[in-house]
Amino acid sequence: MAPSEAPRPPRPVTAAYLERAALHYLERYGASTEMLRRVLQRRVAARCRLREEDPADYAEMIEAVVARAVGAGLIDDTVFATAKVRSLRRRGGSARAIQAKLAAKGVEREVVAAALAAEEAERDPGAEENGEEDAARAYARRRRLGPFRRPDARAAARERDIGAMARAGFALALARRVIDAEPDG
Repeated sequence: MAPSEAPRPPRPVTAAYLERAALHYLERYGASTEMLRRVLQRRVAARCRLREEDPADYAEMIEAVVARAVGAGLIDDTVFATAKVRSLRRRGGSARAIQAKLAAKGVEREVVAAALAAEEAERDPGAEENGEEDAARAYARRRRLGPFRRPDARAAARERDIGAMARAGFALALARRVIDAEPDG
């Protein structure tokens, strides 16, 4: 390109471009409906900035692409929430933290509540512990709190450990119970 030539502006936003962008994103990531909408809005905003256009002109086109993705079964907020709940529970996520994280991803409260209830219902009915207690124990293990801390440092860090559990969204009584539990032999 000669130095006097100005760079070409990017191509205009089209429905085909948005569909390709949506498919590319959904191939790589599990997403909620709102997450896909935000990604497409960012893509449109970036291209419109370069073309000096108004991104609001493309809102209907974005909604149509999102609706087609939902209609085709590429996005399902219930399936997304269920998978996220399982994953976050295994890592030690409290119900409050999971609700907040999924709300930030645009999943409705009712869908999150149903996914948490379904996760709890899948557990063995005769089990003593529930999902929240298992998650609290997993969180303590991952962060090396309470019974997972070195025995000589455990007493000095008790209050700090309980505070960490509470900040992670666990109830105070549950945090105390997990932190004060005996180490697994």
